[in-house]
Amino acid sequence: MKNLTILFDMDGTLIDSTSAILESFEAAAKSMGVRFADTDKIVSLIGYPLDIIFERLGIEADKTDEFVHAYKNRYKTVATQKTVLINGAKEAVEEAHEFARLGIVTTKTALYTKEILAHFGILQLFETVVGREDVKNTKPHPEPVLKALEAMNADKNSAWIIGDTILDMGAGAASVIKCAAVLCGYGKKEDLAKYTDAIFKDTLEAVRHIKNFKN
Repeated sequence: MKNLTILFDMDGTLIDSTSAILESFEAAAKSMGVRFADTDKIVSLIGYPLDIIFERLGIEADKTDEFVHAYKNRYKTVATQKTVLINGAKEAVEEAHEFARLGIVTTKTALYTKEILAHFGILQLFETVVGREDVKNTKPHPEPVLKALEAMNADKNSAWIIGDTILDMGAGAASVIKCAAVLCGYGKKEDLAKYTDAIFKDTLEAVRHIKNFKN
């Protein structure tokens, strides 16, 4: 019986979909007659819900739904073909599955998340996928983490979250579970260090730390 539970973030933790994301923002902007010149700012906001990103890019709140719709129209066509697994991520998930129960907590929609995980042949290793459409409050609110643990009937005292941003770490901390941060994504070490001392170069290293962790 597996006593540990590990919840994984997606972007920057298991996958790199930067190309698909940027192309989708560009397509949304073009269809709505605007232009987002600062791609670095978009990248720095990956992990936040789409409506929040569009607002921070200067779109009025009452228009973000239109932009999100335009974004998704492009993203659904490029999600798998322009997304790659982060180096060591598949090995990390497979190794984690040997000793822990696994779930996904992401601000992507669960629909696209499942398609991407299936594309890479690892969807079956996860017991639950909690996406944007499954919650009212997104990370760093604890709701997505707690919803995943509830769906798995898992003990949060033996649960971890692995992620690359302060949103992941904040959600883990608010849920009172252990947090492991990785540097293979979009977060900065100095920001992640405000939440946890468990900071690793990538997800595989984080998984191996959890495997050998002693309370």
